[in-house]
Amino acid sequence: MLTDKRVVLIISGGIAAYKSLDLIRRLRERGALVQAVMTRGAQQFITPLAVGALTASKVYTELFDREAEQDVGHIRLARDADLILIAPATADLMAKMSHGIADDLATAVLLATDKPVLVAPAMNPKMWSHPATTRNVATLKADGLAFIGPNAGEMAESGEAGVGRMAEPIEIADAAERILSETPSRDLPELPLAGRHFLITSGPTHEPIDPVRYIANRSSGKQGHAIAAAAAADGAQVTLVSGPVAIPDPQGVAVVHVETAEQMLAAVTKALPADVAIMAAAVADWRASSEGAQKIKKDGSGQPPALNLVENPDILATIGHHERLRPRLLVGFAAETQNLLENARGKLERKRADWIVANDVSPETGVMGGDANTVRIVSAEGIEDWPNLDKTEVARRLVARIADYLKSQGA
Repeated sequence: MLTDKRVVLIISGGIAAYKSLDLIRRLRERGALVQAVMTRGAQQFITPLAVGALTASKVYTELFDREAEQDVGHIRLARDADLILIAPATADLMAKMSHGIADDLATAVLLATDKPVLVAPAMNPKMWSHPATTRNVATLKADGLAFIGPNAGEMAESGEAGVGRMAEPIEIADAAERILSETPSRDLPELPLAGRHFLITSGPTHEPIDPVRYIANRSSGKQGHAIAAAAAADGAQVTLVSGPVAIPDPQGVAVVHVETAEQMLAAVTKALPADVAIMAAAVADWRASSEGAQKIKKDGSGQPPALNLVENPDILATIGHHERLRPRLLVGFAAETQNLLENARGKLERKRADWIVANDVSPETGVMGGDANTVRIVSAEGIEDWPNLDKTEVARRLVARIADYLKSQGA
């Protein structure tokens, strides 16, 4: 898919810039024609000479280049490309992009292009998880930019570990091929959820007892993550607040990772306002009243130590009763093992939700951790029964139903 495709590679300033040299080789192996734009920061890590030797073409570094700008070079770069690829993309560059700043050649190209843009972030884990970066990424995704990575691992410059490593060159080249094979026509109608902000929770929470033990449940996060992916596919700007799960983050979604119910509530509140909130996480009802500083050991008496529990905050009820920031549509989940509809109706009323997605999670159903789900949509208007479906299909139908509801409300 890359044969004779023109790829403008923007290299910004970070230690991961050294990977761009291998990325150029991977792209050219697949037949791409690569033109490189380097920021001043990038030139502190690798040289234009090295980049030009690998691209076999001129390397662009300055916006006010008399020779290149005689024919408005930055516009030509932006329009002649089939794909704009940013690798590595620093927090600084993404902040400029999200605010439409064009104070150098790289940002001018990005503001002038109408072609697909693929972003490969690379930065310190604290910078990646900072609320400002999260907001900027969400804005760029809502604007239609695609992202690859970052990955988890050890940071080259600090020895820290976490999410922030640039995706590997072969992963980025694969993503570039996918984008060029899947890029939709710009004549397609607007996506049904374009301009909407969806706030979604997913997965379990882990409530620590001591440094090695915690209270949890069997939620896999598959349903919540599938809903986030479906909403993003329909054009929504999606913030996903996820508890600890073993599945990858959905593409095109701003993800906030948390551990406990209190952390999840804080992240949810921070992400408001939203047009729609879908509380799909299986939040632990209880936590230990105090976390042991050390691993709790047997004392030889044969008696277990006392474990005092306190109630966790109710995230759905907190959002449902919020005077200022309650979303236009609030959807809760009721995972029950008995009295499904009775419990769902009670939750709908007590927590001021608009809809409750009720499902039976008894062990024999295989719903917790499984790939299929049987749900009932409970609302003030009545009960809607759905057949047993794959969780991705449940997500697609739920998001489509929400889109229809918003349209019917003129919202």
